[in-house]
Amino acid sequence: MNNARIQQAKQALRERVWNLLEREHAAPPGVAGHIPDFVGADLAATRLTQHPAWQAARIIKSVPDLAQFPVRVRALEEGKRLYMASPKLATENPFYYLNPAELTVPPREAAAHRAVANFAQPVDLDEMLPVDLVVCGSVAVNRDGARLGKGAGYSDIEVALLHEAGLLGPRTLIATTVHPSQVLNDKIPETEHDFRVDLIITPDEIFECRPSRRRPGIIWGYLTPEAISAIPALASRRQNSRDT
Repeated sequence: MNNARIQQAKQALRERVWNLLEREHAAPPGVAGHIPDFVGADLAATRLTQHPAWQAARIIKSVPDLAQFPVRVRALEEGKRLYMASPKLATENPFYYLNPAELTVPPREAAAHRAVANFAQPVDLDEMLPVDLVVCGSVAVNRDGARLGKGAGYSDIEVALLHEAGLLGPRTLIATTVHPSQVLNDKIPETEHDFRVDLIITPDEIFECRPSRRRPGIIWGYLTPEAISAIPALASRRQNSRDT
């Protein structure tokens, strides 16, 4: 299957899940094109906190999506330090750093994606500490750990940047919180730049995926010049790779 057909197959699965979530009233109307803010996201966050990987983690990296807002709040409430990506990674310092010991506002205010820039410290990769647990959003996943995002590719780039910077260790797990209807029995088509998740958390269950540790670094062939230039962290690394 060539790349164009893979992308078509991915989009067909996304649309199937978005439609299903709306029919089941498991996500708000207009969910298409987004990481679903699913019903039970707070319960899934609570279930994640019961996993040993969460309990051992001191530093969490989470996506800024609304579905993972309860995860971010729990991290700060429990004294865990938190990284979030800046919108579309479009800033010179592509991540926000929140240290709960230094917050002057409640965790629910600091963790909101529209407000985090007011309370967080912008940091570049070389200023970041190793991450113990990554929490991503998904449109669909399967029990092999294959995952679909909304199609923009930013989560893949975030994981690739963290991997290449040496910030994901051999014990760092990647988790996703989703509605049960987002967990598919289907094979999910993948390209070589797609990462897999280790844990799938729904409001009712935790699925431990088959070990794969599929965490590719930056694969330049999948990135257009326009995409590279729009993300300073990529543009600088591309230039450095050409200079060496």
